[in-house]
Amino acid sequence: MKATVAVLPGDAAGVELTAQAARVLMAVAKRFGHVLQIETGLYGSLAIDTCGTPLPSETRALALRADALLLGGGAAEKRWEDPRLTVHPAQATLELRRTLGLYANLRPVRLFSELVHLSSLKPELVQNVDVLLVREVAGGIYFGRPKKRWQTARGKRAVDTTNYSEKEIVRVLRLAFELARARRRRVTSVDKANVLATSKLWREIANELASEYPDVQLEHMLVDNCAVHLMTQPAQFDVIVTENLFGYILQDVAGALTGTHGLLSGGTLGTRRNSCGHPVGLYEPTRGTAPQTEPDKANPVAAVLTAGMLLRHSLGLEEEAATVESAVAATVRRGLRTADMTRGEKPAAGTIAMTDAILEQFEGKEFDAGG
Repeated sequence: MKATVAVLPGDAAGVELTAQAARVLMAVAKRFGHVLQIETGLYGSLAIDTCGTPLPSETRALALRADALLLGGGAAEKRWEDPRLTVHPAQATLELRRTLGLYANLRPVRLFSELVHLSSLKPELVQNVDVLLVREVAGGIYFGRPKKRWQTARGKRAVDTTNYSEKEIVRVLRLAFELARARRRRVTSVDKANVLATSKLWREIANELASEYPDVQLEHMLVDNCAVHLMTQPAQFDVIVTENLFGYILQDVAGALTGTHGLLSGGTLGTRRNSCGHPVGLYEPTRGTAPQTEPDKANPVAAVLTAGMLLRHSLGLEEEAATVESAVAATVRRGLRTADMTRGEKPAAGTIAMTDAILEQFEGKEFDAGG
């Protein structure tokens, strides 16, 4: 297999973390006999500082020819907090989504049994949690029109519009059903159908589509109820699929289960197909780049697992992705911990040392594929 991966490191710890993820991708290529070309591009605030725009034309061209993109994200610097700014690093991600036709964000939340004590919930509640959240990201209230605020004689007013088409709903629901077939064959469709017209349409289409997937169990859940169940019975979920705003909130709720964002991978898939015949995807660890982290202190696990997602979803390399995930699990079993995973219990490994340990497992030196 031959493929091109665009690496957009972003800022702060993102540069370190994408470098470690790229190391893992190259190790995969070497072990399994693939030809993988890594190309880097400017992105976000560094791009603004260098050439005045968050997504230079060269980076856009790289994104369009790449089979997948690995993103490091941008630092949450105070200089970007001014709402009057006309140029902002976040514009780069939105533009990439539009350029690549991305519509579905995937957020796996899996707890390692050795790390359940990090969660704020009781260990017995989070043991065996393995949920995949699928969030629609191309429609909904973020993009609906009208969207405005204005002054009236009685005070200020504002309006945001939630808008969904049948096509937008079908494609993300279909993806959720397909992903569930490779897991435990359960889909929870989350809406607010007791109030919202868009949610009523969402539920109606989910029921219609379910007939095409008789091997997958479909259940519906109101978004407020789902948030409660994620905090009280999280192990019940397999695949959760929902619209843009609800998904943004539920992903953060589910992400809190792990006790550290350093374990959370993520990716966004689109409609375009790459040279490998799979969806072009933009892959980024949760919560960006940990801008306050000192050099060689950030947890690389999320970035490494994100590289595994890239292998699975955009390159179609299931065995390779599973091997990366097993190497991470084996490393955790060995007892290695970065600072966010130690809570002061033991000396912490640095970013590079943790990745080295994962690669040792991956390269077979002490590898246990049973993870």
